[in-house]
Order: sequence, then structure tokens, then C-alpha cells
Amino acid sequence: MTGTSATAVFGKYLRIGAEFLIVGVCAVTFGITMQLLLISLVKSDTVGTRDFSVYWATGRQLAHHANPYAADDLLRTEQSLGFPPGMGAKFMRNPPWMLPVTLPFGMLSVRAASISWSLLLLVSLAVSVRLLWVMHGRPKNHRDWLGYAFGPALLCLILGQTSIFAMFGLVLFLSLYRTWPLLAGCSLWLCMMKPHLFLPFGVVLLLWVAVTRTYRILIGAALAIGLSVAVTTWIDPAAWMQYATMVRTSGIEVDYIPCLSFLLRKWTIPGALWIQYIPSAFGCAWAIGYFWPRRTRWNWNTDGSPLMLISVLVAPYGWLFDQVVAIPALLQGAYLTGSRNALLVLALASALIEGALFANGRSPSAIYLWTLWSTPFWLLWYLYATARGRRGAGEANSD
Repeated sequence: MTGTSATAVFGKYLRIGAEFLIVGVCAVTFGITMQLLLISLVKSDTVGTRDFSVYWATGRQLAHHANPYAADDLLRTEQSLGFPPGMGAKFMRNPPWMLPVTLPFGMLSVRAASISWSLLLLVSLAVSVRLLWVMHGRPKNHRDWLGYAFGPALLCLILGQTSIFAMFGLVLFLSLYRTWPLLAGCSLWLCMMKPHLFLPFGVVLLLWVAVTRTYRILIGAALAIGLSVAVTTWIDPAAWMQYATMVRTSGIEVDYIPCLSFLLRKWTIPGALWIQYIPSAFGCAWAIGYFWPRRTRWNWNTDGSPLMLISVLVAPYGWLFDQVVAIPALLQGAYLTGSRNALLVLALASALIEGALFANGRSPSAIYLWTLWSTPFWLLWYLYATARGRRGAGEANSD
């Protein structure tokens, strides 16, 4: 055997070993994460460690016709659920039009509400990934598992966060905007649970509606939001004033928020909240420049992917679980690319997110530090994967 052939054989076995190692790491982290998810569902004493406890406490306040943003009442309820002592009350900072969603769960026992909420999140994730699989032609390569096992999505399930609902709304919009624009507009109400994640996306959406005259999307969105506002006002006429008071007094300006926009404020003028919106402003300007040359051939299923990744990157605030809204873009890249290595890298990055969840038990900053690299990483991975996919398609066509 020559030196060249020996090196080639060694390189082949090295790649195979690396692949098995990555698959093993992903399998182990996924298994442990699923155990944590099951524990969070069946053990009532873990509810206080989940963000869901805030939604349940808020719904409980509404069920008793009390202020859903009353700090003292919320703190007592949260502490009774096992909320760590020595910390202030946690508030539901979603817009008030989400309050009607919490009311039915506040009428249930905490365990029944926790299980119901988690199952609703799980179904939303499963249906979203399934719809994306259908939208991409029902491929038989099982790359949809990258969506089911995406680290931020699993973290969202464990914590009981609402970001999966926002992602579900995005997927519904992508699947319906051509055939059922009114329903596609209604689905944007789910995205409005986390409006700060969709700022450049929203700017382009308004421009696209104006260019294409697809006004039924705006009508659908207005109807859905208007209905939720009306229901919120009926349930709690003072909700908007109470929410404004909470925003002014909750101390969000001193919270550590693990995102690039927050770091910009922290490193420049810590007391100026408006600085956190500077990246979003630049993102919106970029989005307009990105959309305008493509306005006559715009396709939300493909052109919207980098737009959504930029929206998450420049969001004025956001947490690791919010990155679940990147799933449509990442699955598009996964279905398009022919690079096995790219898929392994994405799976490994997702497993590292889950590893940060485990490390967070010993070092509470682990989750936060992981967030700082993950948002730019998803964008860079998407650009690489789609570039490889287009290059492969071009070479196939030339043959």
C-alpha cells in the first residue's frame, strides 16, 4: 500500500469515526433532554422551575378577577409552586392580547394545566415540522428530525415557553399565504405573541402586501388581533394600564438578557434602553434593500428564510428558546444541501445547546453564554448550506 493510499484510508476511517462520535453525542444529549422533559411533565414539584408557572399564575389571577400583573400576588403563587426563594416576581411580558390564552389554564389545577400546556406545545412543534416536510416535497431522507430534535425547541418544551407557538404561526403563514391569504393573516397572531422577533420580517411583509396588493393577509391579521384585544378588554378592562405599569416598574432594564442587542447597550450606554433597538433598525434597513430587487419574484418559503434569521439576530431582546423560530430556515437549508458534513455540524450545534441546558444546573450562566454564538451560527450555517445546495444543483444541471 502506497503512502497516498494509506493516508486516504486513514482519512476515511477518521471521518467515519467522527460521524459516529457526533451521532453518539447527539443521541445521548437527546435522550437526556427527553428525560428532563418527561420529569417536568410528571413531577408537580418541578413546575416552579418552568416558565410555564408564570403563565399559570397569570391565568389564575384572571380567573379570580385580579390584576394579572400584581407583583405580590404573583410572587406568592410562584413561590407556592417551588419558585426559588430570594427572587422577585416573574411577569408574563408577552403583549396583553395573549392574556385570554392563559385564562383557561388558570382554571385548571397546576399539574393538569402543565401537562395540557406541554402537550399543546408538543403538538404545535410536531405539526410545524410536518408541514415544513410537506412544503419541501415530502423528502424521504428523514432530515425533518433535525427540526423535532432542535435544541432550542426542546428547551422551549422543558420550560413551557410560548416561542413554539410563534414558530407555529410562522409555518402556518408560509403554508397558507398563496392559497388562503385570509387564514395566513390570522396565523400571524401567533407570531405576535413574540413581536420583537419579527421586526425586519414584519417590515418586508408590509412592503410585500403593498406591492402584491394581497390585502387579505392584513385583514386576517387585523381581525385576529382585534378579536384578541376585544376579549382581553372584556376579561380585564384595566389590562392595558396594568401592563404599562408592569413594564415601567418590573425592572427589565436591569435584567441580563443574553442577546447581541443587550450587549451593545451594556458596552456603550447601559442606561439607554433605546440602544437595544439600533440593531433592529439596521436590520429593517437591510431587509428593505434585500426585498426590493426581489419584489416581483418574492417567495416567502425561500427568500423569507434569511430574512427570519436576520430578524432573530438583531432582535432587541431574546432568549435561547426564542431561536426555535429559526427551524423553517434551517430545515430549508437541510433539505437543500447535499453536504453530509453540514448536516452533522448542525446536529452537533443543536446537541451543544442541550449540553448547555445540563451545564446550567452547575453554572446558571451556561445557557446565556450559549445564546451569544448560536444566533450568528444559524445564519452562517444556513448561508453555507444553501450555497452548497445551489452549487450542487448547478453542477447537476450542467451535466
